[in-house]
Amino acid sequence: MESNAQERLKEGQIVQVQIGPVAHGGHFVARYNGQVIFVRHGITDELVNIKITSVSSKIAHADVVEVLQPVASRVSPPCQYAGSCGGCDFQHINISTQRELKAQIIKEQFLRIGKMDLVQLGFDLKVTSVEPADGLHWRTRMDFAVSANGQIGFFGARSNDVVEIKDCLIADERMNVGELSSRQWKSDARVEVAVSSTNEVSVMRSGRSISGPTQIVEQVAGNSFKISPSAFWQSHRSAPVELVKAALSQLGVKPADHVLDLYSGVGLFAAAILIEISDRGFVTLIESDKTAVADARRIFLNKENVKIFQGLVAQQLPIVKRADLILLDPPRTGAGDVVIKQMVKFKPRKIVYVACDPAALARDAKTLADLGYKLDHIEAFDLFPMTQHIECVAGFSPANR
Repeated sequence: MESNAQERLKEGQIVQVQIGPVAHGGHFVARYNGQVIFVRHGITDELVNIKITSVSSKIAHADVVEVLQPVASRVSPPCQYAGSCGGCDFQHINISTQRELKAQIIKEQFLRIGKMDLVQLGFDLKVTSVEPADGLHWRTRMDFAVSANGQIGFFGARSNDVVEIKDCLIADERMNVGELSSRQWKSDARVEVAVSSTNEVSVMRSGRSISGPTQIVEQVAGNSFKISPSAFWQSHRSAPVELVKAALSQLGVKPADHVLDLYSGVGLFAAAILIEISDRGFVTLIESDKTAVADARRIFLNKENVKIFQGLVAQQLPIVKRADLILLDPPRTGAGDVVIKQMVKFKPRKIVYVACDPAALARDAKTLADLGYKLDHIEAFDLFPMTQHIECVAGFSPANR
């Protein structure tokens, strides 16, 4: 069957399908003559015409080109570039349905990868809305590509072609994307823009500052962070406050605790943890990015109960002697078996995992379960509205407690 699947579907072919369930990655699943197709720009239960964009022996990819029977949750995308620009996946779906679909994705990933039925485990998972509720103008960090014509834009979905733009409706309005799009840029450049919570705007071209401060100030829950615009920072303007609140409420920090902050960035979570511990407590940060570590060392310069290690978490963890609590916020690929096994050796009473990819979280949750740590809390936040990305905060405790 697989060998003649390619004979049945050809790149560029237009076929009619019924859209099935949502899949991780911004697609929906459809089938045509038994072949699985990952479809962009559709919604479950719609009857559509799709154009095949790529075919392999097992799956095909396609875009919706005509909606024959729309569902009630379909809306007119607010952005003129929706469907061509690769930045957003779900602008054609009303915002409340986007959140319902994201909850389905998390449950499916945990069931398929993590071998956990979140419903059966008693979790009534919903994806929480944060301001701005309409899902627009939330993004405070943007990385623009530049076209051969010297115009800013984004790479199209599954493409190396730059889609030129005059505006971006998910970008924070303080970036003034319209003004940036009126400039002529070198075609080999990247244009990186950061907006801080203190209203500073930094513009860099291929890593070099061309306007605004070279250090920007972020303020979160009474803590101030002077950081490099290129250092990792949560891109949704509400994310730092929401995630610190969620993580700290799960950690349950006590005054004398030794807390590990893994993939710590500039120390967003560590700064909040420091407020909770006494001079008998201790926070250890591990981060691989040199820019973020340099920022963190300045931020915690006079804090004697903070230690910062620069390097890969898997290589630095063996140096650490004690951890009562562990907080981790790994990249999209997750922590992985090696790091999870090292973490469990400390026998922490709580592990709080901040995750930007539900597949990686589900995989690491299974490893934790196999090593004696049960999932006892999970919540999700819509910190990437209009896109397929989801942020989760999960808590794990020893299963024998």
